[in-house]
This record gives sequence, structure tokens and C-alpha cells, in this order.
Amino acid sequence: MPLRDPDSLQLQQHPHRRLNLLTGEWVLVSPHRTGRPWQGQTERPQQPAPVSYDPACYLCPGNPRAGGVLNPHYASTFVFENDFAALQPHSPTAAMDCGGLLIAAGERGSCKVVCFSPDHGLTLARMTHAAIRHVIDTWTVQSAALGAKDYIRSVQIFENRGEMMGASNPHPHCQIWASENVPNELAKELHSSEEYRRRRGVCLLCSYLALEHELDERVVCANDLYTALVPFWAVWPFETLLVPHRHTGAFEDMTDAERDALADILKRLTTRYDNLFEIPFPYTMGFHQRPADGSPYPDFHFHAHFYPPLLRSATIRKFMVGFEMLATPQRDITAEAAAGRLRPLSEVHYTLR
Repeated sequence: MPLRDPDSLQLQQHPHRRLNLLTGEWVLVSPHRTGRPWQGQTERPQQPAPVSYDPACYLCPGNPRAGGVLNPHYASTFVFENDFAALQPHSPTAAMDCGGLLIAAGERGSCKVVCFSPDHGLTLARMTHAAIRHVIDTWTVQSAALGAKDYIRSVQIFENRGEMMGASNPHPHCQIWASENVPNELAKELHSSEEYRRRRGVCLLCSYLALEHELDERVVCANDLYTALVPFWAVWPFETLLVPHRHTGAFEDMTDAERDALADILKRLTTRYDNLFEIPFPYTMGFHQRPADGSPYPDFHFHAHFYPPLLRSATIRKFMVGFEMLATPQRDITAEAAAGRLRPLSEVHYTLR
């Protein structure tokens, strides 16, 4: 429970550390710095794409992609192999080890692009519930197909939204990278989940979600089957964690009702993000699901992370530099204050008001 003793640690006033239960890493929180002046770099506010079709876009229907392949005239979602894939299925699997100092190993995999819609100007926040549900169905099919490959152990679905997050094209899309080995962040979460179950006998995220609902300090929005909240250990200013209420491990475990509820919560959360500063809010978003090697991983609880970079306005972003890169991530605005900013925002997109 929150500390109430006025002589003890006050999380909204005093510098302190918070432990990320999913990774075992710490974040430094400095709430007294929220009023510091800013004379650093400012960003150009992003604007919605003005057209539903861009003849220069390599993801729009009927257009040639960067590699020269013509897109079909698709009408809903469209999936294709990334023309410049970071992972390839036929890479050599040999390894090298020079005295334990220079170590490398081949990594096989597959990379796909999923266009959410043929409409160049849309985002998840401005798509219909039915259209988002179709995207979720596509994620489910693709995840299962890639995970069924005998050499794939992990399927990572993620979206980089906005120029600030490195998106090379504004057309609504995400990527799926399937890799031969479990990547770093998922490996940390698997270990933490297993250790928590070993020590406490229960699921880490099930227990954490129950506590967050009891305290009701960091919940942003919820429906009957999912909750979006600012995690206690958040690093990015308006970071959120999306957690299903039922203990489930992967997309393929979801019921129809859970897919509908996921579409609902995704739209409600991303609309709040856009409404915060009344811009197409940049973020990196991704789903963490159990490894795809056929083992059940009963301790792991499916969830999604949203990592938005904006700090106090549409033009001021959070930079991970200095102490963050060399020592420990640090934030000024507390998780509770961030949730308090997001929670009361309208679920009607600002462009429709």
C-alpha cells in the first residue's frame, strides 16, 4: 500500500528508485524536477496525413514498394515479407568464439510488414472497432504461422508510430519479426515471471493487476477483459502497460470476446494519447507473448507495452542520455501523475470534436 507517514518516503515529492518487476531493473524517479525550465531541442508537431491515398507511398494499394514489387489493390489488411528484412530464413547457423572475447552466432528468422488499412491517413486511434479487430485477427494468424516454423522461438509484433520513433512511412502499419532465439527483453520477463511464481506461487502480472485495481492510482482505462495502466516502474513519461484480465500466454489463446475487447481498449488508449496534446501521438508499441517453441510457459502472462517519447508538450520529448545511458533510467513526472493526465481525457478523437 502507499506510504502515508509524513515522515517517511513521499513518492510524489522525494527522489526514489522503483523496481521493474518484469525486468529486474531499477528506474530513478525525481518528482521535484518537474518544473525545471527547458531550453533544449524542440520537435516539429506531427500532422495527420491529409489524404487517404498517396501516389508516392510505397505501402498504398497498387503502388510499387521500395524494392520494386507492386502492391495489390488490397481492401483491408495487407501482409508481405519485408523487402529489407533484418532476419532471413536461410542465414548460416554457424557460431564463433575467440577465447570468450569475440562471440557471435548466426540467427535465422523472418520479417513481415502488416498494413492496417488501405487508407493512408488513418491510425489505430481513428480506425473503426471492426477494422482494428481485423488487424488483431491478422496478428493472430501471422503469429501462429510464423511460430509454427521449426526454427522459430519468438514472434515479436510491434509498431513504430511517427517520425520521432523512426517510422519510415506514415501509412498505418506494423512489423512482425520472428527470430530463432528469444530476444533480450522477453528473456528478462520470462525469468522474472518464473522467479515470482517460484517464490510466491502465483502469476506476477495477475497479482500486479489485482493490486493496481485495488489502489486505483495508475489505471488509465479498462473494459471487462483488459486494463491499460501506467506501470509503477514506467521509464517513459506516458508509458503504459496493457494487460488481459485472464491469464493467457499468446494471441492464439484469445477468445472472440477477448479479441473484441482488445480492439476496444486499443482504440480507447490510442485516442487518449492523441487527445493529450492534440496530435498524432508518437510511440513504439509491442506485444510480449510466450516463446513459440511448443512449451506451455505457464508462468508467462501475455501483455503489451506502449513507449511514447513526448514529455510535457507536443514539441518537447524525453531523451535517454547521460545518466540514463551510463547508469539508470530516470524520469521526473511520476507514474501516478502521468495516469492522472491520461485517465480523464475524452475517448472521442480530437479531430471529431
